[in-house]
Amino acid sequence: MKFITKAFILLFAVIFSFSSLSCAKKEEVPEGKTLIKVAYWGGPEEVKIITDTINAWQKNHPDIYVKLEHTSGSDYTNKLLTRIAGGAPPDVAFMEVNIFVTFSYKNVFLDLKPFIKDDLQFNLDDFFPEVVDRFRVNGGIYAIPRDTAPFACVYYNKNLFDRTGISYPTDDWNWNDLLDKAQKLTKTDEKGRAVQYGFYAWSWQNFVYFNGGKVVNNVKKPTRCLLDQPKAVEGLQMFQDLFHKYKVSPTPTAMSNMGMGSNQMFMTGRLAMYGSGIWETPALRKIKDFDWDIVMFPKGPGGKRGFGTGGSGYTILKYTKHPKEAWEVVKALAAAKGQIMLAKTGLAQPANRKIAEGPYWAGSKEPPLNKGMLNEAVKYVIYDPFSPKWREIQDLYIYPQMDLLYSGDISAKEFTNKIVPEINKMLQSPQE
Repeated sequence: MKFITKAFILLFAVIFSFSSLSCAKKEEVPEGKTLIKVAYWGGPEEVKIITDTINAWQKNHPDIYVKLEHTSGSDYTNKLLTRIAGGAPPDVAFMEVNIFVTFSYKNVFLDLKPFIKDDLQFNLDDFFPEVVDRFRVNGGIYAIPRDTAPFACVYYNKNLFDRTGISYPTDDWNWNDLLDKAQKLTKTDEKGRAVQYGFYAWSWQNFVYFNGGKVVNNVKKPTRCLLDQPKAVEGLQMFQDLFHKYKVSPTPTAMSNMGMGSNQMFMTGRLAMYGSGIWETPALRKIKDFDWDIVMFPKGPGGKRGFGTGGSGYTILKYTKHPKEAWEVVKALAAAKGQIMLAKTGLAQPANRKIAEGPYWAGSKEPPLNKGMLNEAVKYVIYDPFSPKWREIQDLYIYPQMDLLYSGDISAKEFTNKIVPEINKMLQSPQE
């Protein structure tokens, strides 16, 4: 009986929330203007950039009234799904490249290809083709890219290199170079405890890719996980060996004992090289105690490259009553002005190639000086599998077992043997 009562309460709450959205007070819009609602998320810097971009744009577009609706990143997906289900969706929505997959399978986006074709002022060729392709589904284009984020950065502390007499890494370095430098830069105290680590990276995918392995058989239409194939297993073992065989990378336990995360370890000089994405830059620009730069993640033993990646873009939801006006807003949000402002913060690499290759990114003298290398790195990005189940697969299987790989409780082979059969079951089961 209690269960039934709770079920009715929950059902009532859901119905009420949908009804509240559907019956919400009609938006007050200035007379003669068309309302376009934009849903987005991001930190304070991004909020300011988006707000400034739209405020400046609206001065020349008085007929459109843009309402920016910010939601925290952790709540964004669920709240947007609730709004759509409740009949109160926005017109335009900001989409991270993996969240895009979730919404794409729900068929909520408007194909932008007709707008692109008819708009002589807009050229999709201005953007990195690898990024555009993420938003290309069954021949349609469903988002205009704003930024891209290859997991291709290795931040390095120049002072620690100088102190140890080791040459700086270069963009053409390889796995052996990384291992050699990491070992020389790892320091221990008189009791053999590490007080300085040579290298740390969380992007395990890179080790699979640069060793010639694959995560799935087809990124666009994944039906089978290939992490149990020899090259992939070998790459994952190389990743684990950094923590336990060579002891050049801090384990999660070691970081916990130090009371800091990997970026804090780098910022305090306890980590010589840090593999991550360019989004670390705003925080690292606050460093005063040492000089630093970035270099491209190394090539694998066979000379291959490959990086996981993030990124984002802007979409139009198919429910909009004003698609032409929504298109103008999307163009404004993804236009040069906003991407230039974003580039200046160092937070994200512009998806527009002209801006990324120009003075505000590749030619900028703001740290990191070598950020232009990311324009080359884009050629080697590999996105997460385009499956609505992939996020669930990560949460259920990859991340829990990855913790055991980090801790050394299982080998790479044991890791893949445990997760691959379960992943294949999910990939091969019917889509909901």
